[in-house]
Amino acid sequence: MANFEKSTVNINDSIIQAVEALNNGGIRLALVLDDQQALRGVVTDGDIRRAFLAYKEFSAPVSGIMNANPVVVSLGTSPTEMLAIMREHSIMHIPVVDDQRKLITVETFERLSDVKSKKSTPVFLMAGGFGTRLRPLTNSIPKVMLKVGSRPILETIMLGFIEHGFNEFYISVFYLADQIREHFGDGSKWGVNIRYVQEDQPLGTGGALSLLPEHINEPIIMMNGDLLTNINFSHLLSFHKNKGAMATMCVREYSMEVPYGVIESSELKITSIVEKPKQQFFVNAGIYVLSPEVIKNIPKSERKDMPDLFNDLIAKDKNVLMFPINEYWLDIGRLGDFEQAQTDVFNIFG
Repeated sequence: MANFEKSTVNINDSIIQAVEALNNGGIRLALVLDDQQALRGVVTDGDIRRAFLAYKEFSAPVSGIMNANPVVVSLGTSPTEMLAIMREHSIMHIPVVDDQRKLITVETFERLSDVKSKKSTPVFLMAGGFGTRLRPLTNSIPKVMLKVGSRPILETIMLGFIEHGFNEFYISVFYLADQIREHFGDGSKWGVNIRYVQEDQPLGTGGALSLLPEHINEPIIMMNGDLLTNINFSHLLSFHKNKGAMATMCVREYSMEVPYGVIESSELKITSIVEKPKQQFFVNAGIYVLSPEVIKNIPKSERKDMPDLFNDLIAKDKNVLMFPINEYWLDIGRLGDFEQAQTDVFNIFG
């Protein structure tokens, strides 16, 4: 679903504010709402052009140029039905409203098409860890099976992939593996295929990849099993393929404020004082795309962490890329993160 908040304007707003919503929203549609958040109309680039040609004052109310009868669908309309309606009307975005016409979200033709096309790309989910930092919660339950909302963390992750058409999964297991196998089985409950990679000893975040079958001949998406995110996995895979990457790492921007005035100097002479400067970094987000050549060259059953694997590739001057993510992302590594996830899961995943 598209992030539409920046695409909304109030019905009392001006035409120029609708132009800003079109520019900032990224969905080529300005959504006109009333004070009750009900959808009253939409504005497209075409409406703006016609207003310009008619010499409309851009400070005039947007209600004067909007389409007051846009094509919408009701909450609960299936992806197949939405695609059919969008094809019929030759539109790329469609608002979804409830029975009071309140705007719920905006669906895009691109996303719905992705949902309809199943992908053969395998997904490798890391689920073998001890979850040490979440003890005592993980004394008798593997971390990935802790419930966030009504589902285990790993199930929410898998559903995110299924939403984008992925249906081939490998799950690496070690600690309390039986609980994971019992819950997920062969995946038929979700209409997907699940196979397990059993570690006899912890092999690190990268070593378990060496246990994959040798017939995998296409990129594989790998993800830690303790993350919550709503990134577009289809876009990630397309990026990796289109850029000809050997390995792609999702990265997250992280900023850190120094809580003091920082002194810059030349030997003993102070040259400037910067008060509480912020430093920004990209950090590893625990999601990767790896080409089959990478997986085939991982030593069998040897411990290897993903940073080491990436450093090896960088040392060999391979095409190693990063994919910055701006979407929601949470690493559930500590008790505070787990508590945060309980709130976020309802706001982000519904």
